[in-house]
Amino acid sequence: MRIVADFHIHSRFSRATSREMSIPSLISGAKKKGIQLLGTGDFTHPGWLLEIEQNLTEDGSGFLLPTRLDSGVDPRRESSDKSVKFILSAEISAIYTKGEKVRKIHLVLLSPSIEEVKKINWSLSKIGNLSSDGRPIFGADVEKLCGVIFDQSPETIIIPGHIWTPWFSLFGSNSGFDQIRECFGRYADQIYAYETGLSSDPEMNWRVSQLDNLSLISNSDAHSLGNLMREANIFEVSDSLTFSNLRQILKNKDTEKLKLTIEFFPEEGKYHWDGHRACNIVMEPAEALKNNNLCPVCKRQLTLGVDHRVEELADRERGQKPFGSAQGRPEKVAGVLHLVPLAEILSQIYHVGADSNKVSDEIEKLISHFGSEFAILVDALPTEIEKAAGKTLAQAVENMRAGKVHKEPGYDGVYGKILVDLSGTEAANAPQQLQLL
Repeated sequence: MRIVADFHIHSRFSRATSREMSIPSLISGAKKKGIQLLGTGDFTHPGWLLEIEQNLTEDGSGFLLPTRLDSGVDPRRESSDKSVKFILSAEISAIYTKGEKVRKIHLVLLSPSIEEVKKINWSLSKIGNLSSDGRPIFGADVEKLCGVIFDQSPETIIIPGHIWTPWFSLFGSNSGFDQIRECFGRYADQIYAYETGLSSDPEMNWRVSQLDNLSLISNSDAHSLGNLMREANIFEVSDSLTFSNLRQILKNKDTEKLKLTIEFFPEEGKYHWDGHRACNIVMEPAEALKNNNLCPVCKRQLTLGVDHRVEELADRERGQKPFGSAQGRPEKVAGVLHLVPLAEILSQIYHVGADSNKVSDEIEKLISHFGSEFAILVDALPTEIEKAAGKTLAQAVENMRAGKVHKEPGYDGVYGKILVDLSGTEAANAPQQLQLL
């Protein structure tokens, strides 16, 4: 059984998050994307936890199901491939001083039950305001926070979020650490997985040997419905997945079950290269080093991106074949799928914005035909796409799967651009109208 899982999202109770991020909308959005297991996000927020309890029911596996589906059918009577399950998840922020440096670290939490979540929330409420934001901020050391969480819920999974982001992450250039144990202290051995973030991909992370024993996962960190599954995880299990199974898969780095991660092309992430947004300056790491990491316009410090930070901590060369792997990657790692969201591909074809009504309407038609965005981007044969929607989209998807894309790296909070190679298609020169046949 294949399960597409996106663990890290946010509710409308988080800052800069769409008001559409409600439980019913998340159920519908997940189905359209092709997600079978979705994080609730923000379980630390009292208002959102109440909505979780009102709309979702624990199914005994450590996951939750919609209380009732749109059809009125009891979800427990539906087969698992027809319903979206949820896992209780949250993100918390720690801002504190350690080693004479201000640290800003984000942690993703996955918990097995509402009862456990309430215990965690009770303890966290003693050291921070949980109602202030869906992603609450604590002025406490990460090691202390881990102790508080594990004391209340030993089975909860703590994952350092988007570990390379410059401002708020484990290895961030501006506020992070150089070693995992520096951050987590006595709890370092209880950290089983890490999240790559949008600006790095597995190939970059494989260069850093201290990550070898941890499971690599990728999630969307979605603040809107359209961004669900922009990064995600693909599990293959013989039977149903449970929270306990998931914990063991991550703990044991079981790549027979955690088969693949769905990835942004990392250049699209908004912190991939070095730069200074105010001066419109972007540089690859080698060029930034030649300039002493200073902006050539204003002479201030550049924001050092993920590629630069990976280079600093890497103990393997780019493209090196660690552990003698014939595939050029460590022996015990999941596979990788670099995808471009369907909205961005259609935006190119139509020469309109990715959030335009035209693109939205076309996505609805395509999903109605194929079942989900995942089915279009990953499963459908090019001949099937061509028969249903025409040659232009079929060729675009085929080129995307082959990595035939043009990359403009993001920097200093500016998203990069990934343009699928449309040469040889009619869309290369003019807007197109795709027609579902």
